[in-house]
Amino acid sequence: MDNTFSSYKIDDRSLIAFIKREIHNLALQLGFTPHRAAETDIIVAELTSNLIKYAQGGELLYRAHHADGHNQIEIYCLDKGVGIDNVNKIMNDGYSSSNTLGHGLGAIKRLSNDFQIYSLRNWGTVQYIKICDKIDFNVPLMPSGFNFSAVSVNYPGERVCGDGYYIKYSKKGFYIFVGDGLGHGANAHEAVQQAIKVFKQTTEHEPTAILREIHDKVKKSRGLVATIATVDYKSESWNICGVGNINTRIYRGLENKTYTPYNGIIGHNIPRTLNSTVVPYEKHQVIVMHSDGLRTRWNLNDLTSIIKQNPGVIASSLYKDNIRGTDDATVLVGKII
Repeated sequence: MDNTFSSYKIDDRSLIAFIKREIHNLALQLGFTPHRAAETDIIVAELTSNLIKYAQGGELLYRAHHADGHNQIEIYCLDKGVGIDNVNKIMNDGYSSSNTLGHGLGAIKRLSNDFQIYSLRNWGTVQYIKICDKIDFNVPLMPSGFNFSAVSVNYPGERVCGDGYYIKYSKKGFYIFVGDGLGHGANAHEAVQQAIKVFKQTTEHEPTAILREIHDKVKKSRGLVATIATVDYKSESWNICGVGNINTRIYRGLENKTYTPYNGIIGHNIPRTLNSTVVPYEKHQVIVMHSDGLRTRWNLNDLTSIIKQNPGVIASSLYKDNIRGTDDATVLVGKII
């Protein structure tokens, strides 16, 4: 299954039936029973109609996914409306407000396997919904260690994404790759997928060595920019190195550190000297990595208590506020818990 999300701007009621039908058909293809697909319809109808009624429109992201032994549909519902003052109050079935996106959220929560919501007054609302093929499946709690989510969306009109990400684990730690093929479309997609293939197979451990190996093996491609962040449990440190404009920041409380990558294009020209930045690896850190499909002038500390939210809510909030709309866009958020 593809990691990217399909995106629909919801600004007209006529789109609702089309989107419901598309997600309904996707549910059936994933093996959902007709009854479970009908429950999915209710969720999508509530989300989209609320966007029109209370937020004057918004954006719906969705994808098919397989995790924890289940086929599932993941949805992000994003708006820049007036927001919700008291999320807990409106979660009750039947509660409705005349001017805020609140109606039916209790039903959405009851019919989904996971439901997360984050909202601020005059900022808008982010909702995350996971719908598994079995309604009685309990999504596991996030284990201690590293937990991540990513939102990746194609350039408008493209069928494939020129961005890519991958995470691999070992007994010693873990390795994160986020890359962006030059431009967008099929050639950018091919470049970043070649890089991910090398990243998966390499026996190197240092980000600098991995980047050099990728550079040597993607020279026939269009080229890409990428950053690799690795964690070594023993030394309790991050090692981060990148070439080109992948934005990387690590937050811990109010403090944050931005990593500056080298200039260059992997597969074409990279600096002769590459050095990793070493950062302490600590509990409660949040790492954010994103392609230039998002603007870089953001600060998580501007969003009240966003650090406490799960990685998907953080990623989609950054996407909502900073999407350029002129390229593929990927934002990956990881939390150390």
